[in-house]
Amino acid sequence: MKCENCTKKECIKKTNIDDQQSVTPDTPDFNSEHEEKSEFHKLADAKIFLSDCLAHDSCVTVEEGIKVFQQNQKEFFRILNLNKKCDTSAHKVLAVSICPQSLPYFAAKFNLSVTDASKRLCGFLKSLGVHYVFDSTIAVDFSILESQKEFIHRYRHQKQEEHSLPMFASACPGWIRYAERVLGNPVTPHICTAKSPQQIMGSLVKDYFARQQNLSPDKIFHIIVAPCYDKKLEALREDFYTASYNSHDVDCVLTSGEIIQIMEQKKEFVKEAVVDNLFGEIKEEDTVSDGATRSDGYLEYIFKYAARELFDMDIKEITYRALKNKDFQEITLEKNGEIVLRFAAAYGFRNIQNMILKLKKGKFPYHFVEVLACPGDLSAPTSPWLRDHWRAQALPAASEAPLNPGQSVLLLTLV
Repeated sequence: MKCENCTKKECIKKTNIDDQQSVTPDTPDFNSEHEEKSEFHKLADAKIFLSDCLAHDSCVTVEEGIKVFQQNQKEFFRILNLNKKCDTSAHKVLAVSICPQSLPYFAAKFNLSVTDASKRLCGFLKSLGVHYVFDSTIAVDFSILESQKEFIHRYRHQKQEEHSLPMFASACPGWIRYAERVLGNPVTPHICTAKSPQQIMGSLVKDYFARQQNLSPDKIFHIIVAPCYDKKLEALREDFYTASYNSHDVDCVLTSGEIIQIMEQKKEFVKEAVVDNLFGEIKEEDTVSDGATRSDGYLEYIFKYAARELFDMDIKEITYRALKNKDFQEITLEKNGEIVLRFAAAYGFRNIQNMILKLKKGKFPYHFVEVLACPGDLSAPTSPWLRDHWRAQALPAASEAPLNPGQSVLLLTLV
């Protein structure tokens, strides 16, 4: 099986993964009562990873494939059932973090507003036995804040430090995997060193929240609800594993479609609930914004921040200019008739290929590129609360030993 964007006729390694998976324990059948599967189930059952297509001859290994597919509803219910047993030493605190990109999916499914869909989803998860439900929008904010600071550092030191610019966004796991396993140098030094929102949320839950609750990280089972299957692969990265506690920052990723399957299986009325807060009281209207931005908003927020910090220009509206196709667009900032900033959004493998080709030829005109493995304009609400009321301090990337792509240099000042 291959996705529609794959450039290969078939992926032999992907077939091997599917064959290996067939001998592993089956996941619960949530469709036995329905002859025809819904679009959500078809998506969930497809098990197509865009990283498989992007990586070509460096596809996901059989071992990785098995570990990815073990992140499913069965694992979720295994933990729920453990908590029902008398052996309290085996109990886990179940914490679920919901990606902001998933909420519009549930809103459309329930025919509700994003805010009401969030309450419905939170109430359902808690009715199953989940102890805490968090909105990971705050992790998006932390990631953007750190990325902003890193871009300013790179821009100001571009003459002194090789590979400072362009800077590529680092939040898309399919893109990062392709860059690491296939492209290597000279691409990887250009990737932002900020953690993705998923892994920042993992650190917050397994570190900050664990200490707040006086819990060992391995006593928390942390689930991420995300719209992207590649997020399952990202959760397995060794960068985000603490050996001393034998604990990953994210234990399991469930897609929006998988959660819908569980909800359709249960078919029971649940009381709505408001998501929990990691940092005390936060106004609801500040955590779920009505405005939508492209992807997680990296390009727009970094562009506006750089315009203000570097050129003392306050940008209110951003105008995109489509180039060869709708998935490759650019924005520019002019001052005194000269273009001083040129940013681009490159979505999909075709545009990534063209972008890398230009970089290798030394004809790359952009200072920053928001890269997504998936084609199409993704959008998600972001929270203005963090940027107004919290401070995040990032170490200058060049002041420390070199970091792997995706490794964070985030220091949080929680006041």
